[in-house]
Amino acid sequence: MPNANEDNSSALTQVQHRAVSELLRVSPVADDLARRFRAAGFHLALVGGSVRDALLGRLGNDLDFTTDARPEDVLKIVRPWADAVWEVGIAFGTVGCQKDGYLVEVTTYRSEAYDRTSRKPQVSYGDSIEEDLVRRDFSVNAMAVALPEKEFIDPHGGRDDLTAKVLRTPGTPENSFSDDPLRMLRAARFAAQLDFEVAPEVVAAMTAMSERIEIVSAERVRDEFNKLLLSAHPAKGLSLLVDTGLAAHVLPELPALRLESDEHHRHKDVYEHSLIVLQQAIDLEENGPDVVLRLAALLHDIGKPRTRRFEKDGRVSFHHHEVVGAKMTKKRMTALKYSNDMIKDVSKLVELHLRFHGYGTGEWTDSAVRRYVRDAGPLLDRLHKLTRSDCTTRNKRKAAALSRAYDGLEERIAQLEEQEQLDSIRPDLDGNQIMEVLGIRPGPEIGKAYKFLLELRLENGPMEHEAAVAALKEWWTGQS
Repeated sequence: MPNANEDNSSALTQVQHRAVSELLRVSPVADDLARRFRAAGFHLALVGGSVRDALLGRLGNDLDFTTDARPEDVLKIVRPWADAVWEVGIAFGTVGCQKDGYLVEVTTYRSEAYDRTSRKPQVSYGDSIEEDLVRRDFSVNAMAVALPEKEFIDPHGGRDDLTAKVLRTPGTPENSFSDDPLRMLRAARFAAQLDFEVAPEVVAAMTAMSERIEIVSAERVRDEFNKLLLSAHPAKGLSLLVDTGLAAHVLPELPALRLESDEHHRHKDVYEHSLIVLQQAIDLEENGPDVVLRLAALLHDIGKPRTRRFEKDGRVSFHHHEVVGAKMTKKRMTALKYSNDMIKDVSKLVELHLRFHGYGTGEWTDSAVRRYVRDAGPLLDRLHKLTRSDCTTRNKRKAAALSRAYDGLEERIAQLEEQEQLDSIRPDLDGNQIMEVLGIRPGPEIGKAYKFLLELRLENGPMEHEAAVAALKEWWTGQS
């Protein structure tokens, strides 16, 4: 039976084989670029996440390089070589370009640090790759491969940490997080992306320094949080944020859920329920990770702490928590600088997530089904997934009944859709026809008439033109 050292050696051998295979794949582009840098008197190395992913056998077409050349020299080298060049990151020492289907970023050796009042990193350039690697966030991202000779550079034991699936910092975590507090959030993101454990000393530093995250801009926090949420194991990263206290500064509504028991006492708290709903929503995704669906699943119950009531019969109620939660979602996402469209979509899903429960016995009228579809609009497919995910009961009979009921609702939607084009419900008369029938000019009365006809359409389904005209005239008579 092989001993632990033999197991570790075998794992490293597999890692090395994967890395060689990946590096051979990108060699034509990487080596060509490296030779151009050498001819200009500079060094070039594949670095960071690109080396990590090569060792994991998952290197994509995004290649990160580091160099001793300053940005203006990098531009001189890549402009004649690349298919396209962009300078959006040049203030931070990064030049981007595209070559033969690869997205390439070349960054000058650098170091970054925050002062106590700044939200933006101060950039200074270094002169050695060792200086550059020690400033990286984690040892698994502090490896490099010098090109074109392909010399492996790993001064901080990143390969061993990769094999052990652990996240450590090249230096002390306190110094690393002081330089850039966003790295604390990044630790949770990489734990979620890679399914790695975070070293105890790193967790301790995250806990002790969690309030430092507040000096980081909302946009950077949002982008890092999105990467975490869109990862393969988001619950792992979210739990780390909550346990270290970071969530209290970036998404305080999440740890607040830990204090609440849901109305059926099926889970330890609403926080655990929300993580299960998130995972169940992920399991229903059909076209890759969906940040809108995942945000809605995570936040759907954040209104519960504010609406919890203990009833006289011993039950716990959360009346209108979906309405309160939608407002809280809008406020938090606005603070994190999400786009208006995304804020609107996620808060709408939170607001609608309980609507189906009025259908529980399958007694909705066609009118109610039409309104359900109309209110969901383009979010209907996501609402289907969110509603199904929100069933976390351990009672298999009850879960099966809820699933059948929702199957029934979807079938009725499909039937009505075939008959009535539910996704584009409009009144049977348009604005011009309304003006013609009533003999009036544009004005607020047109909007009122349109709303009346829309309600009539939702209630009764499509009407013949003559019937719609007669109903409109009868309504108009009652307005005078």
